[in-house]
Amino acid sequence: MKVYSKDGQLATKNLVPGVSVYGEELIQEDEEYRLWNPIRSKLAAALLNGLENLTLNEASKVLYLGASTGTTVSHISDIVINGRIYAVEFSPVTMKKLVRLSRQRHNIAPILGDATKPKQYLNIAEKADLIYCDVAQPTQSELFMKNMNLFLKDDGLGLLMIKARSIDVVQKPKKIFKEEEKKLIAKGFKIIEKVKLEPYEKDHIVFLVEKSF
Repeated sequence: MKVYSKDGQLATKNLVPGVSVYGEELIQEDEEYRLWNPIRSKLAAALLNGLENLTLNEASKVLYLGASTGTTVSHISDIVINGRIYAVEFSPVTMKKLVRLSRQRHNIAPILGDATKPKQYLNIAEKADLIYCDVAQPTQSELFMKNMNLFLKDDGLGLLMIKARSIDVVQKPKKIFKEEEKKLIAKGFKIIEKVKLEPYEKDHIVFLVEKSF
């Protein structure tokens, strides 16, 4: 996976030179790179905190659940330059910004849809090498598994961003993370890596997941 590191910061090679997506700094080396802000992107935070086994190449297909305005999507777009990102977002207002981004970056396919109802976009998205889920709601693990079962390639991976406070504001995050992990294992998934996101995000953990066979 082509992610560049300099002075403790991450960057991706800019697919659209000269264009900043969310106000990130553009830096010139032999080519142009975009600094990847871990405060704005949970994936950048996970990578800085040691996520090791995520694999993406230039041709990878990604199903991204909870795409929002496309901050993280845009950095994945820099990596999978000849692949495709199916970016699912529920909010029509947010979708407008995502659509504008897709006009600049032709490997992004925005989908206005509900990630809890993946059959709605079954005929739009294709089988994915990576299913990335960042949907802050109580049923985030359940909707993640639904999408994994429908769209993940046999050798694919899933990346689930768990926000404890979106599941239960009273329970301790550590207990919530354990419960969510048990749900995944009970449904036939294997946790490859677990990475917490402090100090960039409070009460968050990332699970890198594969199907168990």
